[in-house]
Amino acid sequence: MDVRKTLEEATNKMASDIFIIAGRPLTFKTKGDMQTLDENVMIPKDTFEFVVGIYALAERDITHFENCGDDDFSFAIPGVSRFRVSTFKQRGSYSAVIRVISFELPNPSELMIPDAVMNLANHNRGMILVTGPAGSGKSTTLACIIDKINSEREEHIITLEDPLEFLHRHKQSIVSQREISTDTESYLTALRSALRQSPDVILLGEMRDYETINTAVTAAETGHLIFSSLHTIGAANTIDRIIDAFPAAQQHQISIQVASVLQAVVSQKLLPAANGGVVPAFEIMVLTPAIRNLIRERKVHQIDGIIYTSASDNMIAMDTSIYKLYRDGLIDKHTAISEAVNPEMMEKKINIR
Repeated sequence: MDVRKTLEEATNKMASDIFIIAGRPLTFKTKGDMQTLDENVMIPKDTFEFVVGIYALAERDITHFENCGDDDFSFAIPGVSRFRVSTFKQRGSYSAVIRVISFELPNPSELMIPDAVMNLANHNRGMILVTGPAGSGKSTTLACIIDKINSEREEHIITLEDPLEFLHRHKQSIVSQREISTDTESYLTALRSALRQSPDVILLGEMRDYETINTAVTAAETGHLIFSSLHTIGAANTIDRIIDAFPAAQQHQISIQVASVLQAVVSQKLLPAANGGVVPAFEIMVLTPAIRNLIRERKVHQIDGIIYTSASDNMIAMDTSIYKLYRDGLIDKHTAISEAVNPEMMEKKINIR
């Protein structure tokens, strides 16, 4: 099988992901739907040859993957697209999932990213988190926000990613993009170094441990604007995850620090659209004095209530966002109820309507 030709075909079909798994045909994921390339079921020999071909095309040493059974990297084919690759072994066979990433940065309006999210780019300092499950579009949302800063302000933006996805050209800002394991040892090492590189804005691909979180919070305290992501759903869960990452003796102090530096938490997920494809739902929490007090006092569980009852356009609960998508005909009743944080309340709201 011609690896390059397959990647080109996936790009032309506007696929978001390519699955190379033994036991089924090569599969593209397009607008949330799985489509097989043909009827030929791939056997371990086929997936082995395809994965080896990916490494050859990317000009990357396959030794690490062969020894560890997992690898993540990205590469580009000029004139085609960029690709983020996750290779792994399953039941002894080589496998891969490849994310297709356009050279062009996404258009926020086409992706239905609300103005309230894009306006987070107007902050000058503090920490802003974009959260959600894997594949919910966190990296895309962050790329759009970074591009807005790059287009409107003269800053030094440093992105630390694993692997590097969207490429940002220098516009009004200078953009330095570093890939973990290729350009630097780890997130923590890169973040500590970034603080000595006169940054105004730092995009930290993911906060994985309390040392990285602690350094990011310190950077936000010292006047930098920090963007990062977490695999959490909901603002309250995100704050709990950050605080729980620390030893018990440090949790009171980190609560005070987070309450001081956090500016907003965006939680997002993709829902199946009524007419095919997917649409995003967003929960947006901006830090008000009341929310900062709840974080300091470790009453995080009360935050959801404040978000849900807020009348501000900049603060919206996930279920409010989902209901609006249903009301606008973008998702069906079943999706609205099944994806809601509170399905019973959503069902009552829909039936009343």
